[in-house]
Amino acid sequence: MKLGIIGGSGLYALEGLTDVAEQVIDTPFGAPSDAYICGRMEGREVIFLPRHGRGHRLLPSELNHRANIFGFKLLGVDCVLSISAVGSLREDYRPCDVVLPDQYFDRTKRWADHTFFGRGIVAHVAFGDPTCAALRAAVAAVCRRVAQREAPNSRIHDGGTYVNMEGPAFSTRAESHFYRRMGFDVIGMTSLAEAKLCREAELCYQAAAMVTDYDCWHESADAVTVEMVIANLTANTRFAKGIVRELIVSLPDIRSCGCGHALQNSIMTAPDAIPARIKAELAPLIGKYIR
Repeated sequence: MKLGIIGGSGLYALEGLTDVAEQVIDTPFGAPSDAYICGRMEGREVIFLPRHGRGHRLLPSELNHRANIFGFKLLGVDCVLSISAVGSLREDYRPCDVVLPDQYFDRTKRWADHTFFGRGIVAHVAFGDPTCAALRAAVAAVCRRVAQREAPNSRIHDGGTYVNMEGPAFSTRAESHFYRRMGFDVIGMTSLAEAKLCREAELCYQAAAMVTDYDCWHESADAVTVEMVIANLTANTRFAKGIVRELIVSLPDIRSCGCGHALQNSIMTAPDAIPARIKAELAPLIGKYIR
């Protein structure tokens, strides 16, 4: 499998790659966040993209998720590991813990940016289980091994609900308490759209959500600030790089899940009703089903 890595806040480069080359990709949806860094590690092809651009130039609401994921598809990626910073909504999900979400709750308003479809073609993919269970199991095993060696005080939480807000401001206390009452586990600003688009692109997807703070609900903790987030990001980034290196080595060569067939029977529009331009633009996604 060819592995795509999305680097979140604090992770802007991936050391240890050989045969490194940068790829600037043009997509029907515009420009991705940055050039893709393509290389090899331990014999596996790896494609790295800094989500917010090198130098952290892009707000969460400015991210072109469609271009980012479409670019991975054009480069032949099979599965995507997303590293992201999140706030914890639970006492037992502590800063510097890692959460592997298996569910999402959408609090965004930009639904049109969360699909490749529309403009004359309709598709409805199954999204009851938003992440790839096989990839999550592999990532969980890796996280536990790396934590034993490099971050013994960090705990790994296999599963959880990620509530996706828009930002860029952090939550109000009222919002934070509401999300806790709803039973959500972590809060972030970026992962949901990636998960939806990877499903449509038939890519395996899993987020490794690195906890940086307790949002603002925690009475005994200080309100979340950029300084607090950055301090914990520094520790989390070292941990994240270890997870990526170990995952590259341990991933199987062949996918055993159904993610590679997510679009099968999902396209509702009759082939002859799809505009020719849209059919050509989406050929990397739909070409094996509609010609």
